[in-house]
Amino acid sequence: MEAQNLSFSLSSTIPTSQIQIQKTPSLQFLLKTKKNHSLNLKGIFLKPHFFFSPKNKKIECRNCLQRVESEGSTVLDDGVSKQVRKKKLAVFVSGGGSNFKSIYEATADGIVHGVVVVLVTNKLDCGGAKYAREQGIPLILFPKAKDSSEGWSTEDLVYALRTWNIDFILLAGYLKLIPTELVQAFPRSIFNIHPSLLPAFGGKGYYGMKVHKAVIASGARYSGPTIHHVDEHYDTGRILAQGVVPVLANDTAETLAARVLQEEHKLYVEVAAALC
Repeated sequence: MEAQNLSFSLSSTIPTSQIQIQKTPSLQFLLKTKKNHSLNLKGIFLKPHFFFSPKNKKIECRNCLQRVESEGSTVLDDGVSKQVRKKKLAVFVSGGGSNFKSIYEATADGIVHGVVVVLVTNKLDCGGAKYAREQGIPLILFPKAKDSSEGWSTEDLVYALRTWNIDFILLAGYLKLIPTELVQAFPRSIFNIHPSLLPAFGGKGYYGMKVHKAVIASGARYSGPTIHHVDEHYDTGRILAQGVVPVLANDTAETLAARVLQEEHKLYVEVAAALC
């Protein structure tokens, strides 16, 4: 199949001589200001510099979310200095989190003019969650299991992301279907990366190594990642960008997966930079 390969032209340097402070609500503020509604705190897991008091249901952050408040930078437009705040990102993961790591490092290096405010995961022991803990990024367990008190409801998650003024939600290997309420709350602001050239090899059941096995079995000559808008279904949102890699004659699912993943890291950072 033919695939569209989109590229983005990005500025290699972003001056940071002036800083504009952006106020980001802390979890403590979020809990205090939500009327007639209480968040389930059992689904959020934070590093030691966060302090949770079950008695009064407070979460205080001594450094991580406060760090977001002071992050911003300046860009130049026709020689005129302008202050532009960094976009606030929420990343969703279920697995190793290599795309999440690439995006986070790109924000730290100034390649992506944004900041990762929170990581949402359905697996607290996954690699992405471990990396978030190491970086001091708050973790939210979502969705809430039917037979468990752990995790957040869709309503609570939407409220939190709106309160934090999240600009974009980036799915980076998140294997759960995004609820309609979340899609409607952030229209045209949720993006996903899929390891095939959609619409081929997409939809329910096509994820991870299953995708690459299907590509090889089909005899396709090319594969690669697709970044698309998220709607209420699996992999059916409007395509934003694709990267193409060859399928070699001696490829296994594992070798093809490694090649596609390398292209994923590059493409997602380029798209995130363009969005921000």
